[in-house]
Amino acid sequence: MEQRIIISKNFETELATALTECEHDRIFVITDETTAKVCWPLVKDFFCLHGAYLITIGATDLNKNIDSLTYVWKELQKGKATRHSCVINLGGGMVTDLGGFAASTFKRGMNFINIPTTLLAMVDASVGGKTGINFGGLKNEIGVFNDANFVILNTNFLKTLDEKNIRSGYAEMLKHGLISNEKHWAELINFNIAEPDLRKLASMLGRSVKVKERVVKEDPHEKGIRKALNFGHTFGHAFESFSLKTETPLLHGYAVAFGMIPELYLSAIRDGFPQDKLRQTVAFIRENYGQFTITCDDYPKLIELMHHDKKNTGNEINVTLLSGIGEIHINQTLTEDEVKEALDFFREG
Repeated sequence: MEQRIIISKNFETELATALTECEHDRIFVITDETTAKVCWPLVKDFFCLHGAYLITIGATDLNKNIDSLTYVWKELQKGKATRHSCVINLGGGMVTDLGGFAASTFKRGMNFINIPTTLLAMVDASVGGKTGINFGGLKNEIGVFNDANFVILNTNFLKTLDEKNIRSGYAEMLKHGLISNEKHWAELINFNIAEPDLRKLASMLGRSVKVKERVVKEDPHEKGIRKALNFGHTFGHAFESFSLKTETPLLHGYAVAFGMIPELYLSAIRDGFPQDKLRQTVAFIRENYGQFTITCDDYPKLIELMHHDKKNTGNEINVTLLSGIGEIHINQTLTEDEVKEALDFFREG
């Protein structure tokens, strides 16, 4: 069954319909400690969730690990889950990734529904069939491609988010604008993210999801054009993994925002990405995401992390670059000197 994405207007009815269409003998809802407090109360009294078994894991990406996954499997066993049960992942990208992986592997696979509650998960993590956990200090090292049966996007959950989480999700929307077209990019660059109009943000979210949906449909297993969605992620994942060892780990969207700066620089010097749009985009990121401080001494570790990236072939560092907005060049190989030059720009630009 092909994944269906619903931009919700009548949440309870849509969820009930989705559950009716997903064969199920029992319903399990996976949340983290934050969404259990903030989001579960908004849905727990829905008639269609009567008798659902709640499984709660620790919050934040630090808990997207094998221990949390094992806990979920044990709870599914304890709750007598069968391959005919249905899992609902209610949370941000960490919950949809880990919960999707748990559902995809328990009893060799159960139906699951994603209800993303953060802007980042709505626009990125819940669409496209990527599931998994972090392992051995590396992001998303273990996982499978498997679509949720349904993804229900309810923008009322955006009211539960703090400013940092809105900005985190918005970075992926900005990426979608850069790989889409100039009009889409300009709308995103000119939006007041400091005081967001949530109604306008909801309509922009719909456009952003369509960009990802279109790319994923064309290339579900990341053999070709889907790598466009990795723009900002080669450097971004390295920044994110590097920050996990510090006292202030980066939110994924902040890491992607920072990752777009060196990748836009490389796009400009290698592929002629327009200087004015480079300056505008970098200024927007600096203004809204601040700085991530690194020194020259950190370059070897960052380069090592980039070598571990799943997008690489052999021992090369592989990146997606742009020659213009919507003009995408996948499978671009970087030398370590180019990486260092781009990191210099990131630090000083």
